[in-house]
Amino acid sequence: MDLLEAIKERKSIRAFKPDSVSKEKIEELLKIAIHAPSAINLQPCEFIVVTGEERERLSRRLIKAYKEKQISCSPETVKPLPKTYGKRGAKTLEAMNPLFKEMEADPNRYINEGSCNFYGAPVAIFLCLDDAFSSARFVDIGIILGYLVLIAHDFGLATCPIGLITAYEEEIKDLLNIPENKRVIISIALGFPDGTIPINRFKSQRDQLEKMVRWIE
Repeated sequence: MDLLEAIKERKSIRAFKPDSVSKEKIEELLKIAIHAPSAINLQPCEFIVVTGEERERLSRRLIKAYKEKQISCSPETVKPLPKTYGKRGAKTLEAMNPLFKEMEADPNRYINEGSCNFYGAPVAIFLCLDDAFSSARFVDIGIILGYLVLIAHDFGLATCPIGLITAYEEEIKDLLNIPENKRVIISIALGFPDGTIPINRFKSQRDQLEKMVRWIE
């Protein structure tokens, strides 16, 4: 697939088929993704791939933790958002609401419990970082995340980056035996999209470029 076409077409999927993805296909995806650039080629990202019964067990643990702690998806800001960003988020949720109504689903529950269940995807990939690194290396994690979702799209697979899981990092590390010196930065739900679920018709829009760029000549 043409790269520019993949960038324009790719979208996050929030309902997956239960069909499994072969270990060989996942390895192929990761082997390409690790070509992503990183500062002085440190290649700081470490992957944990969870499938099968372990993925199911993890989802049960995360949903239980969500129901107990009630930590929901949020921008995770350190101070109030400027109106520009808040309007973008509100506009996105407004566009999604008709699809949730069609599904007779509560948006908050669907998004939060869905995130903890990786929206039913058969594969959950965690991107981890050694705690020897500062948050500056989150940039490298973000770059490889971008590579992963585009490569998956080229492979005919769907993805959804899931950040909510970091709120339940303790449960994840305990269940998956992740060492204390590793930080869970983000996860990706990976699998085949379920085209029968209305929410998968949604594709988020982008604001005008003029609102995001300042030219200095």
